[in-house]
Amino acid sequence: MYRDPRGQNLSTGGNIGDGRTDTMLLIHLPGPGSASPTTVVSLPRDSYVTIPGYGQDKINAAYTLGGATLLTRTVEQATGLRLDHYLEIGFGGFAALVDALGGVSLCPDEPIDDPLAGLNLPAGCQKLAGAAALGYVRSRATPRADLDRMAHQRLFLSALLARIADPTVWLNPLRWYTVPHTAARAVTVDNNAGVVNLAALGWALRGTTTMLTVPIGEFVWTDVGDAVVWNPDEAAQLFDALRRDTPPASGTDN
Repeated sequence: MYRDPRGQNLSTGGNIGDGRTDTMLLIHLPGPGSASPTTVVSLPRDSYVTIPGYGQDKINAAYTLGGATLLTRTVEQATGLRLDHYLEIGFGGFAALVDALGGVSLCPDEPIDDPLAGLNLPAGCQKLAGAAALGYVRSRATPRADLDRMAHQRLFLSALLARIADPTVWLNPLRWYTVPHTAARAVTVDNNAGVVNLAALGWALRGTTTMLTVPIGEFVWTDVGDAVVWNPDEAAQLFDALRRDTPPASGTDN
């Protein structure tokens, strides 16, 4: 979603107010003693679902229609899962947090040239500043478009958490102030979430993690444009595995 007046500089298309969510990740943390890994499931923003009180629409419309509360209800209804916590970060906050950490290292397999995302990256490992990192997770200028985009988002999440956990980052005393304060301004969480919950999330994502995209059945044309329809059987199996805290066997990996 867009909430930062620097949007033009970040190649996000300008300030459109409370827009639609750009990225949605469902994160499942295993219970104590569980053999299941932490699981990160990408929910395509064009997923065609029922929005409570509004009927069929793309899932990212839920935020426009009713903010975080309606988006949460929509995801819960579509997946059959109860969401314990909600975390939101805007484009500007995203870039500011990356810059506060001194950049994040990523290793694209192929070069990415995407003027719409303000991005021109060579292949290979490199450190990205905030604006470039934002372009990397938003770009569709790759062979698989949105599928690559979701894979990039999950790879970035891992790289960001690795950067936060890197002891060399904290050798610079300036970051002791800038990183926590930037994060506090950039991130919005639900009323029941606290520092302990965020720390638990960060710790869990540093360990063994399964990264998936919700199983896709087909791409269709609807009255709200091109949309993604989940595979009902495979998606149900995936969400049932998460509900029972067993290793998921469904989904599109990478």
